[in-house]
Amino acid sequence: MTEEGRRPPAAVVFDALGLDYERAFAGSAAHRASLDWLLERLAPGSRVLDVGSGTGRPTAHTLAGAGHRVLGLDVSPVMVDLAARQVPGAEFRLADIRETPLAEGSFDAVCAYFPLLQMSRAEQAAVVAKLARAVRPGGLVALATVPLDVEDAQGVFMGQPVRLTSFGAEAFTGLVTGAGLTVLAEECSRFVPDLPEAAPEPHLFLHARRPDRPAAGR
Repeated sequence: MTEEGRRPPAAVVFDALGLDYERAFAGSAAHRASLDWLLERLAPGSRVLDVGSGTGRPTAHTLAGAGHRVLGLDVSPVMVDLAARQVPGAEFRLADIRETPLAEGSFDAVCAYFPLLQMSRAEQAAVVAKLARAVRPGGLVALATVPLDVEDAQGVFMGQPVRLTSFGAEAFTGLVTGAGLTVLAEECSRFVPDLPEAAPEPHLFLHARRPDRPAAGR
């Protein structure tokens, strides 16, 4: 197998896209609103994990700019390099969340904006469960996906061939609650990327909390 064949498919796609991805999706009002939701609820200096951190903007840039300690993980070396240069106030690592151990309750919040789509359904469920464990009791989780009932569907994303797997909105919400999280808010919207001849995409943003520990004696 070639070196290219051993790499995660998402790494190949996003290495090729680089800053073009940021430019295409920079206008997402729903993404900005999701970050505002987090900022309103995070204590000063919170530790936040950004899964699929991309170019670092807007997520890590916004959170680090507000004084939070951000760790970004991405499978794309190009994206990790861009993020480190664009957001020097955050830390970025080349890592696959499926294989990265996360200590129980080690973050105050986790955000994962669209990194699941090139994983199998079983992998998506396992990752969401891992993220649910990685936040402390009472911690926050913000997730975004494209809510379509598709499995290993072949397509083209920004000129790159991709294979996509996702859940419908109700099924994805069920996956999140099944991981032990309490969904506090959800936002369904349609977004048109800043690309020639782009079509609207459905986007689902879920905001959840890991329940607090049971009270003593219960």
